[in-house]
Amino acid sequence: MDFWHALTHDAPMFVWPVKFCVAMTAATYVLSILTNNVSQVDRVWTFLPTIYTIYYAFLPLWPSVPPTYLFPYTPDAIPANLRETFSPRTLLMASLVVTWMFRLSYNTWRRGLFSLTDEDYRWAVLRQKISPFLFQVFNLFFIAIAQNIILFLLGLPAARTLGFLVILAEFVSDNQQYSFQTFKHSGNLNPNEWPGAKIQWTKHDAERGFVTRGLWAWSRHPNFLCEQSFWIIITLIPLLSPDSPKLDFPPTSLASLTPFLPCLVLCSLFFSSTIFTESISKAKYPVAYSAYQERVAMFLPLLTPVWGALLGIKGRKGSVDSIVYGDGPNSKGKGKAE
Repeated sequence: MDFWHALTHDAPMFVWPVKFCVAMTAATYVLSILTNNVSQVDRVWTFLPTIYTIYYAFLPLWPSVPPTYLFPYTPDAIPANLRETFSPRTLLMASLVVTWMFRLSYNTWRRGLFSLTDEDYRWAVLRQKISPFLFQVFNLFFIAIAQNIILFLLGLPAARTLGFLVILAEFVSDNQQYSFQTFKHSGNLNPNEWPGAKIQWTKHDAERGFVTRGLWAWSRHPNFLCEQSFWIIITLIPLLSPDSPKLDFPPTSLASLTPFLPCLVLCSLFFSSTIFTESISKAKYPVAYSAYQERVAMFLPLLTPVWGALLGIKGRKGSVDSIVYGDGPNSKGKGKAE
């Protein structure tokens, strides 16, 4: 096969990761068919970028010939300086990505998403909007193939300390969301919440149906913002190191954007996914969520005061704030809080 021959001889660094990516794509797709549950990629999302990153960080450890199928190995065609010497930058990147993995795995576990019977609620909504045939096409090409390729791309670059602060902020936003959802469903405050999530939720918060306090008062998706920021950092740090090839800035062609491909693809995925998620929320809470969209920026917290100032100029800031943050008469919209 021409592709495999070219990969083996011209890009040996990608041989094992591509094999592993193909295997994971096939496995998650087949499992989605057998179980009628397309969230199989979601269950390995927390682990795959870490596996690819650790592979590159520990190239000197792997054998030159794999002892078993899919066991990581370092082909002899890889340059000797990469096969024989650890890179401090890639080791630091590995520690960052492992920390990211523990954060996401913990949040996934406590939400019950590792259960083989659980499926992302958005796929149920999508099933109702398109035919079974089109859904299976979407399952194969986007859920199974495209998302596995994205997870492979995330393992390509390297990182630095700022990433730990982004992980911490994402952990806080996860905990605030989890604390709110727990209160909404139980009606009880948990005195043992993680630091940063000890918020005194009220009946009006629960009636509104979605969180608008803490980090969520500044960004409609602080967890998504942090996730994208983390992988942007992962992508940029090796590109900004002294021994990296000089980048064209501003970019002079599409080819010059290739080093930014991992974060560009992920940010595109998050943006499109967020649009779909918000359409579901807006249908569920039409009045309250529309006000939330007017008042709070989708991602960037610095824009939220700007939106507030614009509403103030229009003379609507007080009424919108009452819906979003207070106990206004429309605070729960027309949707019923679960």
